[in-house]
Amino acid sequence: MFPEDSVQSLCDVWWEKDNDKKLKKGSLIYAFIPHVDQLPVTLIPKGRKNAEEHDKAILNITELRINDRRPKEALPVAALSLNEGELWTAYRAKKRPCLVLATEQPKVENALRRGMPNKHTAPTIIVAPYYGADKDGRRAGYNQELVSMIRHAGYPQFFLDKLPIGGPKESILRFDHIQPVGSHYYTYEHTGYSLSDEAVESILNDWIQWVLYGGLPEGSIILDYRADMISTFYS
Repeated sequence: MFPEDSVQSLCDVWWEKDNDKKLKKGSLIYAFIPHVDQLPVTLIPKGRKNAEEHDKAILNITELRINDRRPKEALPVAALSLNEGELWTAYRAKKRPCLVLATEQPKVENALRRGMPNKHTAPTIIVAPYYGADKDGRRAGYNQELVSMIRHAGYPQFFLDKLPIGGPKESILRFDHIQPVGSHYYTYEHTGYSLSDEAVESILNDWIQWVLYGGLPEGSIILDYRADMISTFYS
């Protein structure tokens, strides 16, 4: 499935069937992920179409800029109420494959959550999304020279992979798009596949350290792999 000059060739098994489907580090899931490079928009309630109808509103949609002041809404709308300092935003999003990097953390005891909004301690999972690398009629894809560099571990923020779920021939995992996803079962869908324990322990854990701390751990097999790729393809 993977070429000899790929990181995955360092493992006996990369993807494996996961019939249990309980989330763990390395689980492959689907989730709706916003396009993070876009300028978001804000929804500004301008009032109700009819003063007696509290569930219908007239909205202005405008670009959201960090230093813009939010105009005061003309007439409160029950369905779009806001607290002090809040505003409504909207992003385009797409259902994407994501790799789970951290699962739901221990829940805070009820006694310690008393008097607080649920959002203060609501559990999440941490994921990194995949993007199709292939160029076709539906996606721009990635430059093939860049894809080769990514395959050879040229950048910590990019990781080239082949997913066992169909779709693009190759996909790029964006570690620089790491983000939380709600842990409620409505917010994600398990694909039935996960990375093998070997893949997590020997590749994923070291790669996360590379991204978060700026370097690979001493003795990582990725260090030898990168050295081999540089001498083979870029010397």
